[in-house]
Amino acid sequence: FKQKTAYEIGVRLVGSEMCIRDRDIAFWSSILRYAHVLSGIMWIGLLWYFNFVQIPNMPKIPDEQKPAIGKVIAPAALFWFRWGAMATIITGLLVAHLNGYLIQAITIGLIDGVAKHTAIGIGMWLGTIMFINVWFVIWPNQKRALGIVEADADTKAASARTAMLFSRTNTLLSIPMLFAMASAQNIWG
Repeated sequence: FKQKTAYEIGVRLVGSEMCIRDRDIAFWSSILRYAHVLSGIMWIGLLWYFNFVQIPNMPKIPDEQKPAIGKVIAPAALFWFRWGAMATIITGLLVAHLNGYLIQAITIGLIDGVAKHTAIGIGMWLGTIMFINVWFVIWPNQKRALGIVEADADTKAASARTAMLFSRTNTLLSIPMLFAMASAQNIWG
């Protein structure tokens, strides 16, 4: 009688080494997909908060209370906003890689003509554009507008407008992005 290793027992139970590898990939893919959804909720939730709650209501806030928004709430929300965007992009790319469709999605299904890859690819590209807007347009302009970085009054005003316009753009892009992501899983999945 030869004592078997846990690996050998596992291979016997599931039938092959490939099944063990597939289960590992499925496990990590599920964990990363969950992290992707959670970070996406953080990112898009804050995006919608800024555009549907904070920006429209700022004129209603008395001037003496506005520093609380600009010095405390907005910087904290922007921290989670931009890092939510980073986590969403990274986990999304890892999910696509683990599931073997990263290249097909990046090429919007042009390589294989699979509708699911086209849908997820459109969502990925829209998300990438939004990510670029967050890190390279919105955040640098918000730092000036909020006084985190020194700027004169005219630059602050121009930066606030630029950040707001790109944030509104991201809000509009989020609608087809979310549809493409959901349809890839539910319509074409």
